[in-house]
Amino acid sequence: MVARTLWSLLSPEPNLPNREPLNLKVFQQLEIPRSYSFWRQDLSLPAGSFHPRMSTRLGPHKFVEMDGSHEVLFTRPVELADKLIEASCDTEKERLP
Repeated sequence: MVARTLWSLLSPEPNLPNREPLNLKVFQQLEIPRSYSFWRQDLSLPAGSFHPRMSTRLGPHKFVEMDGSHEVLFTRPVELADKLIEASCDTEKERLP
């Protein structure tokens, strides 16, 4: 029952962005804060694919991690929300209590 419900909520995504090189030259010149959220049990790609292979392409960034799979949005939504807030804050003062 849960699997069917979750399956009905998913939508296909194009695969071309996964196969074509991404030019990050302009992005890396932007002076904006960057963060990377890593889910420790995400097995959707081989180990090391998301982090550090993809995450290091961001340049300097804030790194947050938590336990969870690729579908952490469904399995740990409250903890995910907390981590996304943590990832968006530059300093301790900005974090919500």
